[in-house]
Amino acid sequence: MSYTTLTFDVRDNVATITLNRQEAANAMNLDLAKDLMHVALKCDESPEVRAVIITGTGSAFSVGGDLKSFSEQGSHLPGHLKEVTTYLHAAISRLTRMDAPVIAAVNGVAAGAGMSLAIAADLVIAAESARFTMAYTRVGLTPDGSASYFLPRIVGLKRALELTLTNRVLSAQEAYELGIVTQVVPDTEVLTQANVTAAQLANGAKTALGAAKRLLHSGWNQTLETQMENEAQTLAKMAQTTEGIEGITAFLEKRTPNFKR
Repeated sequence: MSYTTLTFDVRDNVATITLNRQEAANAMNLDLAKDLMHVALKCDESPEVRAVIITGTGSAFSVGGDLKSFSEQGSHLPGHLKEVTTYLHAAISRLTRMDAPVIAAVNGVAAGAGMSLAIAADLVIAAESARFTMAYTRVGLTPDGSASYFLPRIVGLKRALELTLTNRVLSAQEAYELGIVTQVVPDTEVLTQANVTAAQLANGAKTALGAAKRLLHSGWNQTLETQMENEAQTLAKMAQTTEGIEGITAFLEKRTPNFKR
């Protein structure tokens, strides 16, 4: 399948999704939302994909919604926005819940839906020059793309409110200190480091990584006892998988496990 707004490449079990609307600073329009959904489904369904990188072309990761294209919709804008978010939200849901870990390699500005997409990733590696801002209320709009779910969980409710209401621009270092970013690297090394991390994860136990992701996400909505039961059930299930058996055997034999067999 060909894509008009992004590039998609799989090498050595790592899928790289590159937002490619450089003329619009990788702003989110309907076509990009659709393409993101399709590549997310492909990553989820392909046994070849064991880790995913999302990055941007040019000097921006994504500046958020494409306000120019939105303004052209006239009275159809509410329905258009619902269509855009339907595809975008399907993409983010799939990326969040799939087994393969997802790394956002933030190469520049991540604003609005761009910031939402970044913080929905499992790991966020940011260039030193990257900047983060919610941006929505600055133009009279409200968050989408999972930001209202993830941001309070990452930084706490009061800080999430401050960032959303004031649209304060965060440097990469400030975002790191708030827990939004997991690693800050020099601009020239952001994709290199993302590939190093992705390669490490691609050699891991994909099924266990996915199950661990889902356990951590579900823990927010469960009682202590329910979550511990979920842990026990998932642990027992993982111990019966090929990965679990290989991991335990390799540990006892003092060798590196081969989870790709």
